Amino acid sequence: MRIFNSMTRKKDEFHPIHQGEVRIYACGPTVYNYIHIGNARPLIVFDTLRRYLEYRGYRVTFVQNFTDIDDKMIRAANEQGITVKELGEHFIAEYFKDAQALGVRPASIHPRATEHIDDIIELISSLIQKGHAYVAENGDVYYDVKSFQDYGKLSGQELDEREAGARIEISELKKDPMDFALWKAQKPGEPAWESPFGMGRPGWHIECSAMSMKLLGETFDIHGGGQDLKFPHHENEIAQSEGATGKPFANYWMHNGYINIDNKKMSKSLGNFRTVREITEKYDPLAVRLFMLSAQYRNPLNFSNELLEQAESSLKRIYNCVENLNYLISSKKAGEKQEVDLGRYRQRFIDAMEDDLNTADAVSVIFELVREINTLVSQNEDAALAEKCLNILKELLDVLGLWREEEKIPQEILELANKRTEARAQKNWALADEIRETLRQKGYEIKDSVDGVKINRI
Repeated sequence: MRIFNSMTRKKDEFHPIHQGEVRIYACGPTVYNYIHIGNARPLIVFDTLRRYLEYRGYRVTFVQNFTDIDDKMIRAANEQGITVKELGEHFIAEYFKDAQALGVRPASIHPRATEHIDDIIELISSLIQKGHAYVAENGDVYYDVKSFQDYGKLSGQELDEREAGARIEISELKKDPMDFALWKAQKPGEPAWESPFGMGRPGWHIECSAMSMKLLGETFDIHGGGQDLKFPHHENEIAQSEGATGKPFANYWMHNGYINIDNKKMSKSLGNFRTVREITEKYDPLAVRLFMLSAQYRNPLNFSNELLEQAESSLKRIYNCVENLNYLISSKKAGEKQEVDLGRYRQRFIDAMEDDLNTADAVSVIFELVREINTLVSQNEDAALAEKCLNILKELLDVLGLWREEEKIPQEILELANKRTEARAQKNWALADEIRETLRQKGYEIKDSVDGVKINRI
């Protein structure tokens, strides 16, 4: 497999540290609100990466954190009149609801920053000892950016260039404006923990360094996240982790592209801020996933209602095919014995995924497969053939997280459809029409075409 490595800025052949095992860390949400559509893209991308690697036989340890203490959380908790812990617990639970709807499986481990305070303090202490960090007069601890010679190697810009263009937190406590907080001294009313530097709480960047290295080792295989995290978050993670260990932090860096809303950057000020919850109340959540996967993950993606409606129609085409196959399998019809090789679709699918997780091409392969399946079963109504077709379709859809077991047509519906077919064969048109109406009342539409009988959900 080749992966576009943001560190080398080219597609690199993927070689895991340990044979047959892959360790991945992907930055998760700050749990102060419902996740938005921008959050959804990395969730879907890295869930798909994990699924594909497991499909190829790797044992995958996938870690995705929850940031459950930071400035945004403190501010939101104060506004709502609840504790930061209560706020975090609520939105972690809501996160899992949204993630499940999108077909995103729980990570192997979901660490919370507040569960790793000791690890964070230990890492900060190590950085101070090695001359990469210092304690300010007020008890804040800052990373000395200029102490790390390779700072900027991920983003590809020199430190002075970053200084010119970055939004810098100005503070007289810092040695340099680019220095960033590892530990924040306690302010009145804020949650705080004891440390050698005084009561306080961790900065955002140090949390991910401490959690990832604790759970995956000082060097792990893949670090993922959105393009917006490349600087400063991931750059700072590298400086902290490699400053402490002297070892490479992650061997491969993967970043997904931005999402725009109707060709505009998503922001609350523009009134185009869209949460996953409100979108999935209107559209099929798996249509959202299909929409995301229909573009190569590194490319920017424009989100619109029109495009989502198209994705929903495309998803329906897939599941109409699935329903028809289930119907044919249940009929136990025996057609002509036919040798059909659908393996070429599997290989083309794998070739696409091996090329930097090119889900856009992989999705195209699936739709080509659906078209061929529809042609095959219309020409030969054979239950064994249908089962063979269904198995490979299910296999590939599952890799992309698009397989949905509940879409299987209920047995009652299948039996009614079979009775209608028998009635038509006996030219009992009145009974056939009666069964058609019964099916409609139960939420299913049956169509007779040159391609055979098709059952669709209304």
